[in-house]
Amino acid sequence: MSEALPGVPAAPPAPPPRQAAAVVLFQRTLEGLQVFWLEREQKLRFAGGFFAFPGGRVDQADALIPVTGLTAPESKWVVTAARELFEETGVLKARGAAKLASLELDELRRALLSETIDFGALLQRRGLTLHAEDFVAAGRWITPPYVPGGFDARFFLVESEPSHLAQVWKGELASGEWITPREALARWEAGTALLHPPNLHGLQVMSHFTDVPTAARALSTPSFCTNFVSERIEFQRGITLFALVTPTLPPATHTNAYVLGTGECLVIDPGSPDDEEIDRLVGFLKAIESEGMKAKAIVLTHHHGDHVGGVRRLVDVLGLPVWAHERTADRSPVPVSRLLSDGEVIELAGPMPMKWKVLHTPGHARGHLTLVDENSRAAIVGDMVAGYGTIVIDPPEGEMAEYLRQLARLEALPVGTLYPSHGPVIPDGPGKLQEYALHRAWREAKVLEAIASFGKPVELSAVVPRAYDDVAAFVWPIAERNTVAIIEKLVAEGRVERTTSTHPNRPLPEGERAFFIPAKE
Repeated sequence: MSEALPGVPAAPPAPPPRQAAAVVLFQRTLEGLQVFWLEREQKLRFAGGFFAFPGGRVDQADALIPVTGLTAPESKWVVTAARELFEETGVLKARGAAKLASLELDELRRALLSETIDFGALLQRRGLTLHAEDFVAAGRWITPPYVPGGFDARFFLVESEPSHLAQVWKGELASGEWITPREALARWEAGTALLHPPNLHGLQVMSHFTDVPTAARALSTPSFCTNFVSERIEFQRGITLFALVTPTLPPATHTNAYVLGTGECLVIDPGSPDDEEIDRLVGFLKAIESEGMKAKAIVLTHHHGDHVGGVRRLVDVLGLPVWAHERTADRSPVPVSRLLSDGEVIELAGPMPMKWKVLHTPGHARGHLTLVDENSRAAIVGDMVAGYGTIVIDPPEGEMAEYLRQLARLEALPVGTLYPSHGPVIPDGPGKLQEYALHRAWREAKVLEAIASFGKPVELSAVVPRAYDDVAAFVWPIAERNTVAIIEKLVAEGRVERTTSTHPNRPLPEGERAFFIPAKE
């Protein structure tokens, strides 16, 4: 169960993207051109665990700082780029900064980060000036609207001078280093460095660097980009996310379809019932055929409506076969031509061949499948976890004990990056799975405590408000289904007894009201 439910409010509209600026910082060395990239801390809400170029959001004061060669409000982007570059790397790209000793730069950087001085005052007191020609415009990118906490970012190409000593101070950033674009792209291909589209495009352009004007033009004209929003999101090579607007439980508004492969491709969970959404996907699949990528089959992680809503349309237009587990096949809206079972491997030919191991992971749905890339350990997890929130376990289809066993199984493999059907990608797969297990244990304890708090047999409807007193009341109808799953687990374990109001010592006859009480020790 992940489809939208009557009475549950739709997710609120996404807030407008925040204005931001970023810097493609590069240097020319005897070994070749290098760029400076950062690894963002895992726990950051936006792009945690990803690699990126230095940058951040525009501060209101940035518009007040002068830039030679520009007037407000255009100047604020350069100011933000310069400020964020200094805060995150220690590189101060300002005229006159070369006269400052490294210890003085560190002191200024520390003062800026602690907000004991603002950037404008810092520049003025040291007689430093920003010049537009030092920050070459290199494109604009807007985060897709379904990504929470998104940005509308201007990018700039900036050359590092020999005196610049780039260094990351840990906090929001885990690490930073000079690296050749080709080496960085090799790590992206291996799945050890996840990249958002602007940073992937930047590295691809810089890997063929000849001169600044040519690079700036290429950086400003990415393919698969409409109105500055990327239509191609390939966080690691061979795994492309294609989000589809779908009626699903909030806070999600989309189902993440995935295109797996670099030659032969699988299409995972085309869930939208909207023909226009599926036609967008069809257009993308046809466009990548020019690169030698060809869809081979549709794979369903499970049968829920927000995962299979567009299957018929996709089959009708492209004639693709559908593959799924047998417990999904018996409820699929179209015939399933290949039954997938636990342990088998799907091989995809291409420039980078891929092998995807099929795991049968019931609990949320009886036919639920997870696919694991044998090289990077990346996992397409469907509704095993979500990028935000938790997963509803709805009996009789859902079974809490089995679901928890499958979470533990994935953690023990171990898996790497998790690609869920709803919400952002999760770089720290084992950490998220452990977080889910701990949360489920905490919620189970809340349910048991709620049942015991009445001191007498209690109905389900009375348990939910106490067990879910940390969430809004409109969530309780969904929470009730999870509570049923938890209580079924507790009954099976002998920790809770199911009874009736008048006959606590005999089994519950069909149609009679159910009451629950902690089992006697």
